[in-house]
Amino acid sequence: MDRHIEAVATIVTKVRQFYNRKEAFRIYHGSTNSTRASSIHHDRMIDISHLSRVLEVDTEARTVLVEPNVPMDQLVKATLEYGLIPPVVMEFPGITVGGGFAGTGGESSSFRYGFFDRTVNWIEIVLANGDVVKASETERPDLFHGAAGTFGTLGVTTLLEVRLLKATTHVELTYFPMVGLSEMIQKIREAQGNSSNDFVDGILFAKDQGVVIVGCLKDISQNDAGIKVQRFSRAKDPWFYLHAEKIFAKSTITVKEARPITPTTEVVPLVDYLFRYDRGGFWVGYYAFKYFMTPFNRVTRWALDKYMHTRVMYHALHESGHAQKYIIQDLALPYPTAQEFLDYIDKAFGYYPLWLCPLRESGQVSMHPHKSNREETKSPQMLLNVGVWGPGPSSHDAFVDVNRKLEHKVRELSGMKWLYAHAYYTEKEFWDIYDRKWYDALRVKYHATSLPSVYDKVKIDVDAQKKRSVSGIWAIWPLSGLYGLAKVAVGSNYLLPTKGRDLRSLGLLLGALVVLVNVIVVLLYQMAQRVRA
Repeated sequence: MDRHIEAVATIVTKVRQFYNRKEAFRIYHGSTNSTRASSIHHDRMIDISHLSRVLEVDTEARTVLVEPNVPMDQLVKATLEYGLIPPVVMEFPGITVGGGFAGTGGESSSFRYGFFDRTVNWIEIVLANGDVVKASETERPDLFHGAAGTFGTLGVTTLLEVRLLKATTHVELTYFPMVGLSEMIQKIREAQGNSSNDFVDGILFAKDQGVVIVGCLKDISQNDAGIKVQRFSRAKDPWFYLHAEKIFAKSTITVKEARPITPTTEVVPLVDYLFRYDRGGFWVGYYAFKYFMTPFNRVTRWALDKYMHTRVMYHALHESGHAQKYIIQDLALPYPTAQEFLDYIDKAFGYYPLWLCPLRESGQVSMHPHKSNREETKSPQMLLNVGVWGPGPSSHDAFVDVNRKLEHKVRELSGMKWLYAHAYYTEKEFWDIYDRKWYDALRVKYHATSLPSVYDKVKIDVDAQKKRSVSGIWAIWPLSGLYGLAKVAVGSNYLLPTKGRDLRSLGLLLGALVVLVNVIVVLLYQMAQRVRA
């Protein structure tokens, strides 16, 4: 704890310097799971990347005291040593505790526990004037709920206490193949209403075809013979969505034969389940194979497994500039409008899979999902999250237009979008959705008016984005993609500003091209040898 106190003291000193100069700063975490380009500068940032330790696990209270930059895989590893896990574990292992709290995090257990921030008991936060305070449901509750989902615009969160649950060794998964969109949505609603279920999500493989996946925590001993255990974390294991799709494909035979569709049940090691979408980034990794014109099969996925984990994929996405070429959005809709929204996605985008995940929305005030045009309710509302992830238009103007139309449709249907992604709202549109009066009052009360607002943090500067877009020589296939891989290979820091793609960058690219050519030559030689044999 002494190290933590010293680290916070250093942060306080820097924050007060900014406050006295009335200068804004941004918080540097060292990593991101946002698709927005970084706008952090060395001389205008507070570095909290070193706040990355699990300080204490209290087995009696079932809580963990954790610093904000602890990623999910490290948190789970630490708590599992005591037979405990967090109620909500974001599906990508690199998402941090602080990111889940300040930026919104939900997963397949969120139909029971709500967003990740709802599992936090209290936070320690350095206010913009340098004061260190504690916030919880009973102590500064307005700050506690306000800090959730506002992207560090009320202060610097330095410590969190998170609730824990009893862990099991495995999760028993049941896959329900579904034919018909309304039937699938209804099945998700039924599953979330069953108190014995611990996890619920779904994958749409086509407009009227998909699977609903229900999980229950389960202890399995090594002596339990005859139980099939399915893994998803090793290079030789299938990607989760492909495994689910294979199960659905088998069910189509049953449909054609007019036999009832029966669910498939298997058990999965707990950690494999929690991070089941890490390999391949749900299915976004498929587009990398498509971009490089690489065969997409079990052998190539095994060979390139190192590059198909989400930490690496986010790095390459930012370095290559392809974050500005793909639609990566999570949208949550009330159930009455969910099917209409999915119909719109089918017509406007037409690509699958889509991810469906039920979310329990609490009535507490927060940037997510508080709306200025909706009354607060005491009872929780259920939302259906739709993950829309795929290629966008090649033209920058068309790319912006399709994102704008998506935002308008979500608003029209009383839904909301997660702000980790590209947000193209005008300032007026943004504050018509969110409660500016409430938010500004908090900023005044807690001395945060000199900090960037949440709109400043999440908006996309369209003109700047256009200048950063992949163009010129970098638009020649596959230069920008190879550049991203080269930067990943050398471990560059993609969040801090650089001078752009300079001569060193061209050197990295040339090196990547040489490696690629060598690989192709070796493969062609091996193929020739097999033909001769």
